[in-house]
Amino acid sequence: MPDAARAPHFVRSFERGLAVIRAFDADHPALTLSEVARAAELTRAAARRFLLTLADLGYVHTDGRLFRLTPRVLELGYSYLAGFTLPQIAEPHLERLVAQVRESSSLCVLDGDDVVYVARVPTSRIMTASITVGTRFPAHLTSVGRVILADLPDAEIETRIARADLRPHTARTLTSADALRAELRRVRRQGYALVDQELEDGLRSVAAPVRDRDGEAVAGVNIAVHAGRNSVESVRRDLLPHLLATVARIDADLRITGQALTGPARAAGHGSGTHR
Repeated sequence: MPDAARAPHFVRSFERGLAVIRAFDADHPALTLSEVARAAELTRAAARRFLLTLADLGYVHTDGRLFRLTPRVLELGYSYLAGFTLPQIAEPHLERLVAQVRESSSLCVLDGDDVVYVARVPTSRIMTASITVGTRFPAHLTSVGRVILADLPDAEIETRIARADLRPHTARTLTSADALRAELRRVRRQGYALVDQELEDGLRSVAAPVRDRDGEAVAGVNIAVHAGRNSVESVRRDLLPHLLATVARIDADLRITGQALTGPARAAGHGSGTHR
């Protein structure tokens, strides 16, 4: 940009620093000082100052002759992409899923010992209690809660089982620590959870975990159905494949955005707890 066209606020040194970063690309991942200076149209002395400053900040690595960008430079782009929250990323996929299976679907995160609904695409009312964004249920009673709990370290799972309220909600509710522990191990092995009328009579749900770019389960997506319309076998046969394909697409979007998921305040995190 010609000097005459620049506004009074224009910071020339910042422009030069960005030019140094842009000097590197897939075809030129490692450059000498002279090559950086030439690509950025800077003197060697100016290029050296910018490179050493970037090195001090962790964005550039040098062996004394060649300079390379470090993975930390990706933060510059991810800061923008991470502005998309998990519900915003997931909702188009939930809408597509619901259109395919004609059943309700929700996205939930773990907050303490509860799951919180952070996105929902309904088709019909299948539960006595109305479910909306912000609705909470004990995690151990729900399919979405179990897929997140199953991803936690064994020690934390034991802590959560010890404090879980195992009183029955229906005749099918798992009410012993051993039964819940065994079920979470099964969920971890198979990669999904199917809860059959444990939270409410007539409600079946299947869920799979949503994983961030580090492979950690940060949320769960479920499909909820009425037991009178869908057997356990039909849920596995007809609905589960669509569910798994949906969470795979959400996972892929999270890897692209580099979404950092921390806490229910961003509607996208484990809440309290250590990841496996």
